[in-house]
Amino acid sequence: MGKIIGRYVLREVLSAWLLMMAVLLIILTAYEVGAVLERAAASQFPQGVITRLIYLGLLQYVSLVAPMALLLGIIWAFGRLYHDSEMAAALACGVRPGVLYRPVIALAVVVAAGLAAVTLVLAPRATFQALTLRDKAIRAGQFAPLEPGQFRSFGGGSAVVYAQRVEPNGALGNVFIERTRGRTVEVAVANQARHTVSPDGTSQTIELYHGERFEGVPGSAQFRIMRFAEHTVPIPMPPANQLVTDLDAAPTAALYASTDLRQQAKLQWRIALPLMCLVLAVVALPLSRLRPRQGRYARVWVALVLYVVYLNLLTAGEAWLGHGQIPPLLGLWWVHVVVILLAVAMMRGPELASRMRIFGARA
Repeated sequence: MGKIIGRYVLREVLSAWLLMMAVLLIILTAYEVGAVLERAAASQFPQGVITRLIYLGLLQYVSLVAPMALLLGIIWAFGRLYHDSEMAAALACGVRPGVLYRPVIALAVVVAAGLAAVTLVLAPRATFQALTLRDKAIRAGQFAPLEPGQFRSFGGGSAVVYAQRVEPNGALGNVFIERTRGRTVEVAVANQARHTVSPDGTSQTIELYHGERFEGVPGSAQFRIMRFAEHTVPIPMPPANQLVTDLDAAPTAALYASTDLRQQAKLQWRIALPLMCLVLAVVALPLSRLRPRQGRYARVWVALVLYVVYLNLLTAGEAWLGHGQIPPLLGLWWVHVVVILLAVAMMRGPELASRMRIFGARA
């Protein structure tokens, strides 16, 4: 009987966890799609890399979604079991709480192990691939030939170029260029121009012939107009990502071998997320217990508050550790202890306050 009930509880928690994972990933997918499309429009990404960038970005979100989904899944499933009196019936029939909790702990261990593989191996690899792919896409978009009759942005939108005609030899006709430098806006128009790329492929320029240049601050009466026979406009290039110094893309083995505080803090962060799964699963079991006549969603807001506090403490702890404000030996281990104590206080606080009121009234 115990095995049957254990499998039943495991099925309830597993289905609730998968549902929460699906909902959260759908929300994050919508956000990631918007962010990638915005970057793609600003930097002229080739169409083939957008889908891969979205996939690689979502893989990095899994490490944050899985603990939250597990916590909400346990609260959701056990909240229904308590609300429908199924837990009361099982306990009344002599089923021990350990029989009910053991499958959930086993699921948490499996999820934590999978999350460890993600945070320690897959996520850094995905970050490295995403940054590399993004740099290649930016440079491919920036160095692509100009198309006639289309506006083209460079340098993340700091310069916009338009050419009405593009000859087979690369000459441009009826060219418009707008550049922003701080508050100053420069607009240049020319009958002819030529787009050139440096031999090393690191910079590019547009040489304008027989045109005018307008320069000023929008909203101000101060501006100037210059006519020129030849004018060279450098095209800004966005800086390439420094993959070697990006801690999110650094291999875990490199972080482990380093003595730098920032790299040690990043290593502690990667280890803390799988442990977060185990702590939240253990805390969620007593936290999901409902009193009579409580709604099945009564503890969901408590779980959300606990997760937000947990995540903020880990983020702050990583920053403190990276700046040397806490000793490396302490790391982020103290955060798990604080969250467990906080959860105990949240669960036992109302009961202790009630006992104190009763004791005070008797006194």
